[in-house]
Amino acid sequence: MLANYSMKTLKLYGFVLIAAAFLLGSCRETPKSPVKTEPVTFTKEGELSIYKAQSDSLIVRYDIEIAESDYETQTGLMYRESMEPDQGMLFIFPDVLYHSFYMKNTKFPLDLIFIDEELRIASYKENAQPLNETGLSSEVPVQYVLEVNAGQREKYFLEIGDRIEFIRMK
Repeated sequence: MLANYSMKTLKLYGFVLIAAAFLLGSCRETPKSPVKTEPVTFTKEGELSIYKAQSDSLIVRYDIEIAESDYETQTGLMYRESMEPDQGMLFIFPDVLYHSFYMKNTKFPLDLIFIDEELRIASYKENAQPLNETGLSSEVPVQYVLEVNAGQREKYFLEIGDRIEFIRMK
């Protein structure tokens, strides 16, 4: 009886050793290959013009991407390396509300131009810093937000009350 017990114990130990050797051998570090992703690039979906409130003269014109879906408005300009000076992203929301943005995964500084339902600049945030997750609020209810490269608000003297017009490309 003692011999049978010892043989069973030896078989069990043998099985455990073989299983351990197999598991340790399969846990070897294998070099990780980098994940290659395509860069996110600008796709012109429309044009946006900004006009001076007092004189109604054209201040600047941008080629724009339009963000309307939940995914587009949540992602915005994330994961992009840069944007040309004459480009921007227009966010269109279904309702007039306070909107807040942050710069998570956004790699270059932006000016955020908050626009009301009458297509007038209602407020703005200048020089939003890359990768900063601090909320940037519209401070008033708005329906649109235009993101452009940092410095554009100052360069073109954009002011509260200036108006925009935009068209979609077909």
